[in-house]
Amino acid sequence: MGPVGSEEQRPELWNLYNARVAKGENVRVFPISNWTELDVWQYIAREELAVPSIYFAHTRPIVRRGSALVPVTELTPARSGETIEDLEVRFRTVGDITCTCPVASTAVDYEQIVAETVGATLTERGATRMDDQTSEASMEQRKKEGYF
Repeated sequence: MGPVGSEEQRPELWNLYNARVAKGENVRVFPISNWTELDVWQYIAREELAVPSIYFAHTRPIVRRGSALVPVTELTPARSGETIEDLEVRFRTVGDITCTCPVASTAVDYEQIVAETVGATLTERGATRMDDQTSEASMEQRKKEGYF
């Protein structure tokens, strides 16, 4: 497939709706697929939803690998020569501990997370994935520009 915008790129008609559903047909709906991380946290704050404490700042052992803060756990032990630090961090996403990194943070409530997210220069994925540290592409910026 060629670069985005080439003739090979299929059209993405996000604003075209077909409400006709024949008997036996299914409709797939993704109501928040174009939400940014900020949209999600503003919604959580407004609705006062409960979220796991791992999303809030807490102190935990980490090692630094390049720009990533890697949690030191039984599954992700420090490597030879790495210095273990106790650092105040939070997780912007929760996934498999072997590929999800925390970020340095002091945010302990929704408002602080929203403020931190507004000022973030790295996307959630770019800042938190051990297995995706090769791109500076901003998923959140692409969402704001209507890519998703």
